[in-house]
Amino acid sequence: MYYDGLVTTADQSKAVDYMKRVAEWDEGCLRYTALYNLGRVYLEGFGVQASKSEAERYWLMAANDGNPNASVQAQCSLGMFYSNHETQDLKQAYFWHSEACGNGSLESQGALGVMYLYGYGVCKDLQAALYCLKEAAERGNVYAQSHLTAYYYRQKLYSRAAALAKRICGYEDINGIAKCTGCLPEYISKGIAIACFYYARCLQLGRGLPQNREKAEHFYQKAALMNPEVCKKLQMDITYGRV
Repeated sequence: MYYDGLVTTADQSKAVDYMKRVAEWDEGCLRYTALYNLGRVYLEGFGVQASKSEAERYWLMAANDGNPNASVQAQCSLGMFYSNHETQDLKQAYFWHSEACGNGSLESQGALGVMYLYGYGVCKDLQAALYCLKEAAERGNVYAQSHLTAYYYRQKLYSRAAALAKRICGYEDINGIAKCTGCLPEYISKGIAIACFYYARCLQLGRGLPQNREKAEHFYQKAALMNPEVCKKLQMDITYGRV
């Protein structure tokens, strides 16, 4: 209530103080939830001085070595944390995504699929990649759906790629999808951007559907607006013949 200013005046410092008390006193699931949220506030610098090392420390306590009764969100967050360029340790990212996935995390299941597909932190394993991506996609993970689109396109399964990409391009309520799936809005928007780019590519070249350059331009623009960095990377892939 202090953190969000519900019924009372917002006071993030006081909110953090109360959360620390919960983490110290509680011995059940509330403790893990408090530790996870403390990791978030230290990562983002809300009510405290931002500190990646403190965020990592609290999340490691919240994750409790992959305990299924601990914070699965913290386990998934550690997977994301170790995938980040500034704090990268892909073997640790793979370990924590594996733990979180085993404990039911949809976000981590999609992330594992990508790691197996490209060999990030683990040996490439196409069978494992497609299993994780397809199951995560069926459960609503947009990022997994977009990487399946990319895989179909690169395998020249253009009709499949175009059909899946078109469906993803229709997603608009990112926050609603995040609430329903538990996936991060950042990765949902990345997934939509990837799908828009591949759909535009199919339209531009007439692959898997009738050629329509005007429509292709619209979806290239949508991809760029949704996530400029993703669009730039995919454009570079085309430039250097990787797509």
